[in-house]
Amino acid sequence: MQLAHIDAWIFDLDNTLYPAHSSLFPQIDARMGLYIQRLLNVDPQEAHRIQKGLFHSHGMTLPGLMALYNVYPHEFLAHVHDVDIEVIRPHPELGDLIGRLPGKKYVFTNADAPYAERVLERLGLTHAFDALHDIHALSYVPKPQPPAYRHLCDVHGITPTRALFVEDMARNLAPAKAIGMTTVWIDNGSEQGPASGPDAALDHIDYRINDLAAFLGQVLEEVEPT
Repeated sequence: MQLAHIDAWIFDLDNTLYPAHSSLFPQIDARMGLYIQRLLNVDPQEAHRIQKGLFHSHGMTLPGLMALYNVYPHEFLAHVHDVDIEVIRPHPELGDLIGRLPGKKYVFTNADAPYAERVLERLGLTHAFDALHDIHALSYVPKPQPPAYRHLCDVHGITPTRALFVEDMARNLAPAKAIGMTTVWIDNGSEQGPASGPDAALDHIDYRINDLAAFLGQVLEEVEPT
């Protein structure tokens, strides 16, 4: 690895800072389905079809619901994030590793800040980050839409070529790579789409990992002063 130039460390939240097998995001997914069932008076199968269609066409379900059905974002997010976060295990060791990285550390999420802060507190990671950039800050233009990445960099003064971005969704790394970021894909099976399939082109991935703490330990061996 050659990461001594990195001074901005950017992390996705869900299925990245905690393992995908923690079963937190499936709770959110299920509550999205319930919301759509009630909103549109459809059965679970149709709600699932609509939800996934909006996810793929708009980057996440919420902007699609806002555009097509005038859904109020704060109400939607409060509903879908009313979940049991105790299914994820605290991981203070990960917080220590992130805290030791030289430079600024950011959470970049399509979720909202109240939910993200609950998750970070549960994990024991709150102290490790300098800022949180959520879907409200993005004006509901989510990853992987390119303006989301430019907005993050503009607001926080990040130079993309000096930034590293860690994500569990390969498709969300392509716009980051396009503006010069170093990209790290946590390949944990959470990808929801063809971006990581057998025929996918993954030339926008610099590092492919399955254990974030182990990867950061290797990074610190390189970048920490001896």
